[in-house]
Amino acid sequence: MNDPTRFDLDARQRAMLAEMGVRVWMPEPLADVALSAVAASPVPVSPVPISKLTALPLPKQASTSAAHPSLPSGLADMEWAGLQAAAAVCEACGLCAQRTHSVVGVGSAQAQWLVVGDAPGSEESASGQPFAGEAGRLLDNMLKAVGLSRTGEASAGVYVMHATQCPTPDARNPSPEELRTCSAYLSRKVALIKPRVIVAMGRFAMQALLQTAEPLGKMRGQVHHYQGVPVVVTYPPAYLLRNQADKGKAWADLCLALKVVQESA
Repeated sequence: MNDPTRFDLDARQRAMLAEMGVRVWMPEPLADVALSAVAASPVPVSPVPISKLTALPLPKQASTSAAHPSLPSGLADMEWAGLQAAAAVCEACGLCAQRTHSVVGVGSAQAQWLVVGDAPGSEESASGQPFAGEAGRLLDNMLKAVGLSRTGEASAGVYVMHATQCPTPDARNPSPEELRTCSAYLSRKVALIKPRVIVAMGRFAMQALLQTAEPLGKMRGQVHHYQGVPVVVTYPPAYLLRNQADKGKAWADLCLALKVVQESA
């Protein structure tokens, strides 16, 4: 299997990488293509043999309505339409008082990629769409760079959601209990979508999936698992807008996720 960091990029993908501010190593005949980069030099990505990929123990199953009486009855067995409808009106925790709209998620229900972000913000709540505004535009460019779109179908599609469905007061960090409550929806969506890879974009997305308090930087560059599905951890787009030198690391993480998908085909 070829190293995913060295696959041939067409003009559109190269343009998307330039938009991200990422400069990557290109094989001939693309080695002379100059990409506008924030980083002074490319960030090399060494292929990780599947035999050496690190897997954390599978986390406990997400909390059910028995643990959270205000969660909808039968949530763990809901089909897609019922699950989306239940999520849109959920009042299982106090965060519902903060929202304008529940940020349920968008994308293909048969997507090979599932992207999970931290808690939504006011822009997301106002529109009901995950990853809104400038951070959303950067995410879309990142996805396009590896041939994906949140409006695409099946192999070219991706489902995008947040670890919680409602914003937190004053944009504070979500509490462990709030993450556990919303994880019931996350768990069921993973079971229905059956993605080939999950990309956790942010510390709280990582915590919701992997139940770990380790620093995000320490969890990067490895493959973890949630309900048997490979998980790759990376930085959220909002962080990358403030710390552009880490865009190359985020590109490396996307390449690792792409490798996982390719080797599972």
